[in-house]
Amino acid sequence: MFDKIANGWELMKASGRVLRLDKELLAFPFLSGIACLLVMGSFALPLFFSGAFTIDENVGEVTHNPLAYVILFAFYFCNYFVIVFFNSALVACAIIRFNGGDPTLGDGLQAAGSRLPQILGWSLVSATVGFLLKMLESRSEKLGTFVAGLLGLAWSIATFFVVPVIVVEKLGPIDAIRRSGSILRRAWGESFVANQGIGLFVFLSSLVACVPALLGVLSHVPALMITGIAITVVAILIISAVSAALHTILLAAIYVYAADGRVPDAFDRGTLHNAFARR
Repeated sequence: MFDKIANGWELMKASGRVLRLDKELLAFPFLSGIACLLVMGSFALPLFFSGAFTIDENVGEVTHNPLAYVILFAFYFCNYFVIVFFNSALVACAIIRFNGGDPTLGDGLQAAGSRLPQILGWSLVSATVGFLLKMLESRSEKLGTFVAGLLGLAWSIATFFVVPVIVVEKLGPIDAIRRSGSILRRAWGESFVANQGIGLFVFLSSLVACVPALLGVLSHVPALMITGIAITVVAILIISAVSAALHTILLAAIYVYAADGRVPDAFDRGTLHNAFARR
């Protein structure tokens, strides 16, 4: 396990080399985050006035108001669309870099735009699954949450490669799910171990990022407290964007290698070979 985690760290560093070559790719996670906040803001009032959530001892439970269901589903769809669209743009840019090109933000947006029907279809499927899992979770506080968590994990695993499949192979949502499962079976489990390298990076970086806030609080000086907290918040936002970009770059690299055995530029064949048990 330690060897696999070390290998995951090497894969994370290889993704970092790609990101250093194309620092502008960080714009995609930032744009995605901003767009998600706008979506949340635009649905906040409709969800509130529709009575989508109870405001009593059952705070957070979804009501049985049909209008609330419609608005909540629309929120899920718009949110998934934003995330999938910008992830697709980032994957497209990573693929260009893997092929020896020099991607731009325009290249990524153009590629994502050209896959708009597939992205819309996949967003609809994702929103439907997410919505149903939320309904299941709301039915029973303990059992519903447990079952929804298991089903959500299984869904995440089964659809791990869907976005790069959509970008590269231009498949619709159902075919993309099948293709994702086919690719995943060739390298079962190892892709998730590889992502632990990014998880370790996020954990260590977040610890460092919390230091200014901690020092500010310990100083008991209001100005220093505000400054320290502000620095920590900004640092965590940057860490989140970097980790999201690294994860998507690594996903694209894993897809390229697992799908056809080709080693992407900036990655080492030995590291990738050790990360996957190919059949």
